[in-house]
This record gives sequence, structure tokens and C-alpha cells, in this order.
Amino acid sequence: MGKKKVGIVGGTGYTGAELLRLIVGHPRIELSLITSRAEAGRQVSDLFPNLRGRVDLCFTEPDEAALRECELVFFATPNGTAMRKARGLLAAGVRIIDLAADFRLRDVEVWEQWYQMKHVCPDLLPEAVYGLPEINRQAIRGARLVANPGCYPTAVTLGLLPLLESGAVAPQELIADCKSGVSGAGRGASVSMLMGEIGESFKAYGVPGHRHLPEITQNLEAIAGEAISLTFVPHLLPMIRGIHATLYAKITKSMDYQAIFEERYAAEPFVDVLASGSHPETRSVRGSNECRIAIHQPQQADTLVILSVIDNLVKGAAGQAIQNMNLMMGFDETCGLDSPALLP
Repeated sequence: MGKKKVGIVGGTGYTGAELLRLIVGHPRIELSLITSRAEAGRQVSDLFPNLRGRVDLCFTEPDEAALRECELVFFATPNGTAMRKARGLLAAGVRIIDLAADFRLRDVEVWEQWYQMKHVCPDLLPEAVYGLPEINRQAIRGARLVANPGCYPTAVTLGLLPLLESGAVAPQELIADCKSGVSGAGRGASVSMLMGEIGESFKAYGVPGHRHLPEITQNLEAIAGEAISLTFVPHLLPMIRGIHATLYAKITKSMDYQAIFEERYAAEPFVDVLASGSHPETRSVRGSNECRIAIHQPQQADTLVILSVIDNLVKGAAGQAIQNMNLMMGFDETCGLDSPALLP
């Protein structure tokens, strides 16, 4: 059985590096090309020495003719890049997974407000499938264009999904208190991301409004079937990988909450519901495509606390993109993603 040819546009960031790491271990995929204007001509393994002996390619200038030879193209690029290339590739029969935010929001005006640029192909937004397999699996299988979810939205949506589906909590009183490692900020040089600046420190950011807020809101409203009210506060942790989402929701219906989660995710290969009262750690998902969740009801009061952890570069980005690719190409959903987390 022949391998499927895929390409990567913009593979020099942390997300691109993780995508490369996962693709080289995938038994059904051949990496055809990887583009980078800044690194064109340089061996991939020179930039990412962990791939020495595994990737025998150089970065190339973006070439639409070469990309059209691929069956699927990943965009691991800044916001605003994929939307400028999507129309031509789709017309050539190439399927697309965008790991940035170009196609995540349905409302173009909301998108332009939060991303501060004009969307150049709003007509493609209704077709784009939001790539969270746990809610859109069937649509992803038939999609030409998949919008890979953001990292915070993945952790928050999976943490609240069973409760909103079952009507167990109030949609108007939700709180998402989230923490991320510094790789979520990308690989670009920034004084604020230097170890000397973030080490031995902890801070909130984006409190007035973070770009992932409308994405999370869109997800939760679709699940709840009504308007929701969410307070979302992200924080920066002095570690490289991982997201920990602590979610608070007011109870409206007395139910077996543990059973709700266990039943909802029983058939999900990458969502692990821990025993009641557990405390999942980010290190338990480091390097894996798992989301681990635990449910608490402190003092048996009227608030549920859900703990949801993922690796922001895997289930929060590249791993989820591979999961979506597997669905789109008819592979086993777990293909290339079944490695356990890295410990220590």
C-alpha cells in the first residue's frame, strides 16, 4: 500500500517541529516538502538535530505548483497565511489542515476584530470543518478544509463538553482558569520569553481579552445550544510544554458527574477520564496526544471543578492535526500517535 504525500508550509516554529517529529514516525505518510522563506536551502536536520537521519529534506521556497502535487498540506504558519493560499490548493484537489486560526471562527466580522486583518476568503468559512474529532469526527472525514483548534480551546472544550451536553451546569456561569508553557507563544525571539524573564515567575496575561476567547465561546455555545457567559484567564508558566485548565461550573442538575464523563469519552482514543478526585499533571501528557480529565465537587457544594491537561504542541496543535489527517485519509485514527507520554 503506497504512502500518501503531504507537505508542510512554514515548518520552522515549535508547532512545525512537532508536526515533523510526528510525521516521520507515521507509517502511511511520505513527507514531500517543507517550506520556509527564511530557511530555504537549509537542511531540516540542521535546524532540528533530533530529526537527523530521519528527514532528508531541505527547506524550500513556497511553490504552489509543488504543493499541488501533495494530497494534503499542513499550514504551520502565522495567522493570515493559509487563507491566501487555500483557494488555489483546494481547486487543485489538495486537502488542507490549517494549524493557525484563519478558519476557526464562523463570523468573519468577529475574526477580523480579534485578528486585526481582513479575511481574504470568507466564502470558505462555512465549508471549513472545526477539527476537534470528539465533536466533529464525521464531518472531518469528508472535509477538504479543516481548521485545527487552538490549544486553550481544546483543553477547555473537552473539559466542559459532557456537562453542557447533559445540561448539568449553568452555561452563564463558566470560568476557565488556564495555564500554559512558553512554547505556546511560538519560537520567535522575544525578550519577555527569555528564561531569565520567565524563570521563577508566574503571571496572567490577556485578561481583558484573548484571541482564543471567541473560539471557546463558539464551541461552548454550539454544544449548549444557547448563549454562554465565560470568564477566561490565561497564565504563563515557567515550563516549556503543557496546558492545565481549571474549569468552574455551577450545578443545575444533580447527576453522577463522573459517569457522565466516563460514558461520553468511553470510545475516545485520546481522552482519558481519571478516577474521581484525581489531579492530572501536565507531565503525564508531555509529548502525547492525550487529554486527561478529572472531576471534583469540593465540599459537595454547588460548583464543579474540572481539571483538564494537554500538551499544547500535541493535542493542542500538531498531534490533533495528525489525528484529523488520519480521519480525512481513512487511516486508523490513532495511527502515528500511540506513543505514551515522556517521563520524567
